[in-house]
Amino acid sequence: MGSKHILIIDDEENLRHMLTLMLTRQGYVADSAAHGEKALSCIKDKAYDFILCDIRMPEMDGKTFLARALEQHVNVPIIMMSAYGTVETAVECMKMGAYDFISKPFKKDEIVMVLKKAEERERLKEENSQLRAAVSGRFAFGGILSRNARMEDIFSQIRKVADLKTTVMILGESGTGKELVARAIHNNGGRASKPFVAVNCGAIPENLLESELFGHVRGAFTDASDDKTGLFEQADGGTLFLDEVGDMPLALQVKLLRVLQDEQIRRVGANSSRKVDVRVVSATSRDLLADVKLGAFREDLYFRLNVFCLNLPPLRERVEDIPLLAEHFIRTGANGAERHSLRIEPDAMRCLMSYGWPGNIRELENAIERAAILCDGGNITSSNLPSSVMAGADSHPQSIRDENLSIKKAEEAMERDLIGKALAKTGGNRTQAAKILEISHRSLLYKLKEFGIE
Repeated sequence: MGSKHILIIDDEENLRHMLTLMLTRQGYVADSAAHGEKALSCIKDKAYDFILCDIRMPEMDGKTFLARALEQHVNVPIIMMSAYGTVETAVECMKMGAYDFISKPFKKDEIVMVLKKAEERERLKEENSQLRAAVSGRFAFGGILSRNARMEDIFSQIRKVADLKTTVMILGESGTGKELVARAIHNNGGRASKPFVAVNCGAIPENLLESELFGHVRGAFTDASDDKTGLFEQADGGTLFLDEVGDMPLALQVKLLRVLQDEQIRRVGANSSRKVDVRVVSATSRDLLADVKLGAFREDLYFRLNVFCLNLPPLRERVEDIPLLAEHFIRTGANGAERHSLRIEPDAMRCLMSYGWPGNIRELENAIERAAILCDGGNITSSNLPSSVMAGADSHPQSIRDENLSIKKAEEAMERDLIGKALAKTGGNRTQAAKILEISHRSLLYKLKEFGIE
């Protein structure tokens, strides 16, 4: 078992002596303290693996010691020892952060069993921490997590274009992480130390967007009481990200095209232009070519923005990324510090991996946040997921729901569904998934590539 250090806190000298002898025989190195104040001095001078603490003691009781220890960020299992009548207080201690409690009088085996459980939990926590760190390092790029082949190709393309001033257009459904990709382009190039400025072209009223982008001079219009620096000037030397550029009004598209060609901006109401050095990255969830044909988007601007194109796959085509992203959202959510030990039960993961995610990564993040709030204990189950996710996961493949009578397409949809469920059950382990599916590993790899979910 190794020499685990344990601190025993109890005002009864005979009990401290008995526990010290018993735990020493079990391979522990044991220290003892008669009350909480003495114990606080011990933990300042020495690191312990476990702490056994009585609740009723003079000078400083166990509950006060627990609170003070947690304030000092003592991050080891603290097991409370409670006599008859203090069980309610022991439960309160567990709510505060104690690992467990054991009622007096207790047998030797009870103490050893609780300690072994605590030791196993600490071992699993350390293994999970190491695994998560390894996964994050291996599958992370510029703040984006993925082990999907298409995303890895996008990472490669980002590396190639990051140092260039070439305009980049990012295509993808809403919620696929277009701004994260834009930031990765900026942060991996020579402009990383300069500003990254983002604007949603569809979120600003048409009459204000020109002033927002190019700035204005005092008196240019009724409310222009002072000069204003536009976003192009704010991004000088860096990157300007034009999100939902397809929503930009036609009149402003002409001015944007001129800025891209001349690299100069003119503030609203100004008589002269200013030189700017800005790398423009744009994004849209619209079909801009269709808008060009309809006359809703200028063709010349489209080709000026679309010199280098990145097309992000939706989450339903990145099934193997769902466990990775779900674990990430558990750790980084609003209450992440309180839920580091949460885990997703297999039934919940099957639902997550079977659902179509029309809202993509943003919808998954919201679903995990909700489930983490609703779950009892340390496990997220399928009942904690939104009803839309559970209903969508239980429904038949889309090609069958739409009454598409093509046997070939129905077979493909069923294969996709079964592969997704097998990957969910094995946590993304393709070798184990192939065994469950009763196909060769090579056949599974071929199917993943064929369906675009490799």
